[in-house]
Amino acid sequence: MSNLATKLQQEQQHRTVQAPAKAPVKAPAKRNSILTPGEKILMFVFGAIVCFGATFMVSKQAAIYEVNKEIQIIEGDIQEQQKINSDLEVQISELSTYERIKKVTEKLGLTLNENNVKGVEN
Repeated sequence: MSNLATKLQQEQQHRTVQAPAKAPVKAPAKRNSILTPGEKILMFVFGAIVCFGATFMVSKQAAIYEVNKEIQIIEGDIQEQQKINSDLEVQISELSTYERIKKVTEKLGLTLNENNVKGVEN
């Protein structure tokens, strides 16, 4: 047994001596990354472009919304003005009737001279 005990003791000492010797010789484990630095840069540039594009699209949509709102306001103003114009045209047609013109001329003391009237064709 003593022979066996000495062998075990020598093996343990041999292991403890070899273990520290192996550690410095061993190179530190390299961390294997899935992406290379070039790919990381490309991904960052792509992400920046996507963010810029999204911001650009949102700003353009906001501008389009503002323009459409202004168009709606202007179309409402145009419809209101067209209504006023049609009302004025009705008033013009009412005021330009022959009977009304004849009444106004008689109030002013004007008379109709049949010999002085000329016919005009369209």
